[in-house]
Amino acid sequence: MEKEQKPYLMSLYDYLGHAAGSELGKEVAETAVKLHETIRTREISNTRYKGVVHLYRREFLDEYFGKKIYDGEQK
Repeated sequence: MEKEQKPYLMSLYDYLGHAAGSELGKEVAETAVKLHETIRTREISNTRYKGVVHLYRREFLDEYFGKKIYDGEQK
């Protein structure tokens, strides 16, 4: 029996390689909600930010930004 693979979820920071900012974050979140996308949250704490971040499917982020960005490289 094959195990169902869960979608790979990542934050905007992980996807873009830098902080997205609250305005872009809000736009992405609103679009994801309208499209009934999978959204999860993760609590983080570091020297620059402490709080909750949203996690999205990599495929959704690829479509939203119109390109693929992996490991800091555009493809």
